[in-house]
Amino acid sequence: MKQRLLDRLLLAARVHAVEQLGPRLRLITLTGPSLGGLAWVPGQHVRLQVAAGPSAVDWLVGTLRTYTVWNHLDQTIELIAVDHGDGPGAAWSRTVRAGDQLMLLKPQGSFVTDASAAYHLFAGEETAQVAYGPMLRALSAEARVFARLEVDSPEDRIELTPGQNPNWDLDWDYRHGRSAASAPTLVAAVRRLDLPPEPGVAYLAGEARTIQLIRRHLVDERGWPRRNVRTKPFWTPGRKGLD
Repeated sequence: MKQRLLDRLLLAARVHAVEQLGPRLRLITLTGPSLGGLAWVPGQHVRLQVAAGPSAVDWLVGTLRTYTVWNHLDQTIELIAVDHGDGPGAAWSRTVRAGDQLMLLKPQGSFVTDASAAYHLFAGEETAQVAYGPMLRALSAEARVFARLEVDSPEDRIELTPGQNPNWDLDWDYRHGRSAASAPTLVAAVRRLDLPPEPGVAYLAGEARTIQLIRRHLVDERGWPRRNVRTKPFWTPGRKGLD
């Protein structure tokens, strides 16, 4: 494993196992003493060194990509990688193997659930469901939830919750080959929701253009305050760093 200038600020870990959950889904388990005792709030992410960087700056930190933590327990972190696109993160997720060594930053980020929300609204595609699973599991059984998720096929779904909850309205749509970028069908699914009159807190993750469209609907059409809409863009076509 190549040594870089900022490695002293990162945590060392080893890939313990890689499990295929579906045609495009891989569960990657990381282990190592440096992962023990980390503070983690469901919804937070880690940044991994997945490849060399441009030659002029590779000596500094390499190429980092972001992955939401699916679970963290003791000295173990679980990640779920969604195989999409041709960027360095996708290339890493396709080739990573048990025994590989890597470096990562501590869990971070403010894209987490708000316990004081009147209700919670989740919307996104394949990459978003990786964040939503831990966030949903962290909610109380009494929390009211609305969720609309769009994936390409049933094989791209992840089991997000341990069971059914009568307070949760969670539904899936399938694109069947259509692009997930600027997805009008996901925006329409959110628009059709019969939400309570008062705003809740929305969590919008995944493809950046679709997030913008759903946020515009909530703020401009439903009158939600902007502070009630939390966003986490993971990717968008053609933008470096979000590939």
